[in-house]
Amino acid sequence: MLVALALVVVAPSGVPREAPHARVAQGSPHARVTDEKPRPFGAECRTDIAGSRVVARCHNPYPETDRVRLHVECDRWWDIDVDDAPVEAGPAQTVRLTGRCWKEVRSVWVTHEK
Repeated sequence: MLVALALVVVAPSGVPREAPHARVAQGSPHARVTDEKPRPFGAECRTDIAGSRVVARCHNPYPETDRVRLHVECDRWWDIDVDDAPVEAGPAQTVRLTGRCWKEVRSVWVTHEK
């Protein structure tokens, strides 16, 4: 019985010894592993409110152009809110955006587009 067991272990069985997923056929493409991280984007913007006037200064330190827009929400219900047209802030460029209300300013924010 010991001899029969030895023959079973030693005899080739036709089943490959390596796992089937470990074999790579010749000429087939290999999977590429990339370590790409999302690139930072967006200008840094600072806003100042002086009475009813608003000024935003945006500096873009990145190599891609950022389209910035100034949004001003006025405090009075009858006062018209301001949404400026987009302004392109190129690489290493600083842009100045202005807006105003007739009376008090409730809130100010800047949006970014690629």
